[in-house]
Amino acid sequence: MFVVGDIKMCYADKVVAIKKQALFFSNPHIPYKCENLDRIIEGEYCIFNTHFFHKFGDLGQYSVFQPSGTHVFELTDIQAEEARVIYEKMNAEIRSDYVHKYDVLRNLVFELLHFAMKMQPVSAHDKTHINASQRISTLFLELLERQFPIDESHPSINLRSASDFANQLNVHVNHLNRAVKETTLKTTTQLIADRILQEAKIMLKHSKWNISEIAYALGFIEVTHFNNFFKKHIQQSPVKFRNN
Repeated sequence: MFVVGDIKMCYADKVVAIKKQALFFSNPHIPYKCENLDRIIEGEYCIFNTHFFHKFGDLGQYSVFQPSGTHVFELTDIQAEEARVIYEKMNAEIRSDYVHKYDVLRNLVFELLHFAMKMQPVSAHDKTHINASQRISTLFLELLERQFPIDESHPSINLRSASDFANQLNVHVNHLNRAVKETTLKTTTQLIADRILQEAKIMLKHSKWNISEIAYALGFIEVTHFNNFFKKHIQQSPVKFRNN
């Protein structure tokens, strides 16, 4: 996204105030928000999904799409004009009848991506380990919490394992596990289990869903798996917990 105006971008645990103009790269798996401090004069945006780049390149390898990377790049007037030109090329290409125009558009996205990343000094990649760990842990916990509460409009969770969360955050599962353990003193698996258990208790006490429905909603393929999970942590069955 290319914006001109006085705004504030918030992502992960970082806040960046933009006084004039900037490029911003967002990933749907990394929570962020944009707050208008004064007014947004103008802007351009380019939205795409991973399928658009299938067999064309791996965007996940670039820091601008990773939790610990830089996502906002403030621009000088000269840099802003260069970015504007790339967007103008995109707009012209999307309106064209050229049979291979989407290949051209993919190249233009990469041009914009590398244009921004070249602005970073080498030291920008040298974040302190603890700050990177905190940022990844924060993103993990936000993704975990987003799956709840379970109700008719949000009937089940999609992320159950450390690997599921690592894939969503574009980090290696070992890296996620180390970061979470370092900052929370609990394992990723423990935190996931604790939150699922908390939701199970709430649903057993306050919902009319039967045990099978609750088990499925919380990602258990078999009801017996849910029963064993619940007994392991509570020392009683889901039915007994509900009746008590």
